[in-house]
Amino acid sequence: MNTLASLAVALRALRVNMLRSGLTMLGIVIGVAAVITMVAVGEGAQERVREQIRSLGSNLIIILSGAITQGGARLGFGSQLTITEDDGYAIAREVDLVQATAPVTRGTVQTVFGNLNWGTVLYGITPDYLEVRDWDLQQGRAIAQEDVDAAAKVVLIGQTVANNLFGDADPLDQTIRVRKVPFTVIGVLAKKGQSMQGQDQDDAILVPISTARKRLLGGQQARQRAVVAISVKIRDGADMAEAESQIRDLLRQRHRLGPNQDDDFWLRNLSEVLETQQAAQRVMALLLAAVASVSLVVGGIGIMNIMLVSVTERTREIGLRMAVGARRRDILAQFLIEAVTLAAIGGLIGVGLGILAATGIAYFTDWPVRFAPAAIVLAVGFAAAVGVFFGFYPARKASRLEPMEALRFE
Repeated sequence: MNTLASLAVALRALRVNMLRSGLTMLGIVIGVAAVITMVAVGEGAQERVREQIRSLGSNLIIILSGAITQGGARLGFGSQLTITEDDGYAIAREVDLVQATAPVTRGTVQTVFGNLNWGTVLYGITPDYLEVRDWDLQQGRAIAQEDVDAAAKVVLIGQTVANNLFGDADPLDQTIRVRKVPFTVIGVLAKKGQSMQGQDQDDAILVPISTARKRLLGGQQARQRAVVAISVKIRDGADMAEAESQIRDLLRQRHRLGPNQDDDFWLRNLSEVLETQQAAQRVMALLLAAVASVSLVVGGIGIMNIMLVSVTERTREIGLRMAVGARRRDILAQFLIEAVTLAAIGGLIGVGLGILAATGIAYFTDWPVRFAPAAIVLAVGFAAAVGVFFGFYPARKASRLEPMEALRFE
């Protein structure tokens, strides 16, 4: 018998007991579907982390005000603004690994257009801010150095602000009021999405840092060129740890901190944070896939059980085939093909159900899923391998039956 003939005989045998064959495949179907679904969900989680990396900006270090001590009491991070706009310019000028820096002031404001108003976050920025944050414009122009020098009353608005103040209307060249000060909209920012903390990055407006300091913000930010943060973009391929060390040394020197004094600023390397989060998501995805793979093993055991029952039921048939000239390898091939066929068909059905289940999860939970072709091929291949592994013993047992004893079997 050739392979095609063996396949035809195996399929005919499976059709005889359709219900039993279907129930036998059920374990493989569930196993493959679970693997496809879990891998898609895990890949979606990693894609969400990659989106967060892109939304925050690549190779980014954030400098924030650190803890200070007053009257013997150690105050928390950010209790007093200890970094300045000039610190940002010094870092860009003196640290070769730095591509650009963006000092930022921040506050909450109420914006008004016509009879509509919206509370949002105000950022006072320098012209390099959009480059550092890898933030594009959907329309209009960016804030230029001339705007900063003149403390111009111009503003860039995020997508959320644009939707709430203007709806479907064109915001460009319109005038909005920010704390009763009129500002001209010169640009609309491209959609940025949520940050790692779940904050809507599109719910923001950007104005020149000088304008924010002189016209909108009070307190510490209005004096001594203090800023709440400095975003630092490191050159591609540069050593982030070395850049962080050079920035720390420079700031300690500028702030005149002695060897025994703690930093009065805080450096946050976002690349390390996001890489750690991505690694955790990857481990979780592998764990989910491993747990789901247990169903494949259970399905394989079911195939072995049914094939052993099939060998017992068809003992006389096996004896008759061998009596008329079938070789041991023909009997082995026939039962092995039956097992692999059950696993392969179950695997294909499982792929379809897995894709359907993952799509349903994405639709009802708004969770991103990403189908990896390699995972689909691997799941089907593993299902076929399960069929070979668990089907070999029953097939081998059938091929070793003696013709005369098989014919006398009752």
